[in-house]
Amino acid sequence: MENVITFPALGISVTVNRVAFNVFGKDIYWYGVIIALGFALAVLYCSLRIRRFGFNNDLFFDALVAALPSAIVGARLYYVIWEWDYYSKYPSEIIAVWHGGMAIYGGIIGALVAVAIYGRVKRASIPGMFDVAALGLLIGQCLGRWGNFINGEAHGTLTDSVLGMTVNGYGPFHPTFLYESVWTALGFVVLHLVSVYFYRFRGQIFLSYLVWYGAGRAVIEGLRTDSLYIGQTDIRVSQVVAVVSCITGLVLLVLCLRRGVRTLTQLVDPHADPRAIRYPTVKENEDI
Repeated sequence: MENVITFPALGISVTVNRVAFNVFGKDIYWYGVIIALGFALAVLYCSLRIRRFGFNNDLFFDALVAALPSAIVGARLYYVIWEWDYYSKYPSEIIAVWHGGMAIYGGIIGALVAVAIYGRVKRASIPGMFDVAALGLLIGQCLGRWGNFINGEAHGTLTDSVLGMTVNGYGPFHPTFLYESVWTALGFVVLHLVSVYFYRFRGQIFLSYLVWYGAGRAVIEGLRTDSLYIGQTDIRVSQVVAVVSCITGLVLLVLCLRRGVRTLTQLVDPHADPRAIRYPTVKENEDI
C-alpha cells in the first residue's frame, strides 16, 4: 500500500501510504479523501461567490445535488465507451468503479448536462450557472490531481527534466499530475480575477475555462502513458476533446466580446433573456 516517490534532481524523496485511515475495519484511501477535500473547497468557494453571478445558495445546492451523481455516471460511461473492447467481454465490470476507470472529461460533461437540465426547468441562466461551475471545477481539478500523486499514477513518459519523478524506483517520468495541478491553479486565479473585475457577459468564465483547461490538457495529455485512444489509432481521445473545446471556446469568446452580448445564448437568439445579469457590485469583503 506504500509508494516511494522521488524527485532525484531536486533531492526529494517521500514514502506515501495510500491508506489514510481505517473506519470499522474499512480502509479509507487518501485518493478519496483528497477528492472529497477538493469537492468541499469548490462548494465552499462557489457558495460564497454565488451572489455575484445573480443566483442564491438554494439554487446552487439544488443544482449540485443533480450534478454530482450525473458527474460520476458521466465519468464512468466516458471511460467504458472508449474501453469498450474490454468491457464488452466483461460487462459485469462496467459498474465496478472501485476497480478504477473514471475520466474527468466524462465527469465534466455529465455535470454540465445535469446543470443545463436543472437550469432549463428552473428558468435560470444556464451560461451563468456554467460560469460558477467552471470556477469550482478548477479548484476540484487542482486538488484532485494530488490523489494521483499518492497513487503513483497518471504520470507521463520518461524524461531528463529536473522535475522528473520516480515511482518505486521506476522512471524518471514527467509528473503530469503536477503540471495539471499547477495549470488549473493558475487558471483559477486568472478566472477568479476576471469574474471580479472583467465579467462582461454570462458564459464568459465558462468559455474562458474551455480555452484555458483545453490548451493545457492538450499539451499534458500528449505526455501521459495512460490515455484513452480512438479505436486502434494513436489518437488520444482527451487530446482531441481538449483541442476542440479550446478552439470552440476561443471562437465563441471572441464573438461574444465583439458583439457585446450580455449572455452567451444571445449569439443564436438576439432576444434571449440574460436573466437580469448584473455586473459585480458586491464589496470584496462580503465574499471571496
